Amino acid sequence: MVTITPLEAELLELAGSVPDPELPVLTLRELGVLRAVHVHDADTVEVELTPTYTGCPALETMSLDIERVLHEHGIRDVTVRTVLTPAWTTDDITDEGRRKLREFGIAPPRAHRSRGPVPVTLGPTRARPAETDNDPVRCPHCGSADTELLSRFSSTACKALRRCLACREPFDHFKEL
Repeated sequence: MVTITPLEAELLELAGSVPDPELPVLTLRELGVLRAVHVHDADTVEVELTPTYTGCPALETMSLDIERVLHEHGIRDVTVRTVLTPAWTTDDITDEGRRKLREFGIAPPRAHRSRGPVPVTLGPTRARPAETDNDPVRCPHCGSADTELLSRFSSTACKALRRCLACREPFDHFKEL
C-alpha cells in the first residue's frame, strides 16, 4: 500500500480539480486520469497522468493546466509524467463524474465486467434491451433504453452519437474503453 503525505494529498486534490479540456463538466480526478502526485522536496513535484487513449490531443493542455495550478500554489518545479500502465479505462470515471456526464446530457459509459479487452460486436444500430442487451445505453434526458446509434464518433473520439427513440433527442455516449 502506497502512503501519501498530507502535502501530496493536498496537491493531488488541487491537480485533481483541474477541468478536463474536452469535457469541462468533469475534473481530472472525476475522469480518473490523474494517478499520483509525488513531492520530492518542498519545491519539486512530479505528477502522474494517464491519457484516456494513446495520442489524446488534450494531454498537453491537461499537463499545462496542472502545472499552472501547482505553480499558483507555490510549487516551483512541476513535472507532469505520462503513465501508460495501467491503461486508463472508463471504469476509472468516478460515480460523481458519471452523474455529471448524465446531467450534462452525455450518457456515461457502462461499467465493465472485467479488466480485459472490450469486445467489439457489429450488428444493428438500434438498441433492443429486452432482446440483446442487459445493460443498454440509456438516454440521459429521459432515461429510456430505446436508443439508436447514429455515428460511432461524435465531437471527440471517445464519444459516439446516439438518438433516443422515446424523446427523439440526440445525445453523446461516452464509449466504454
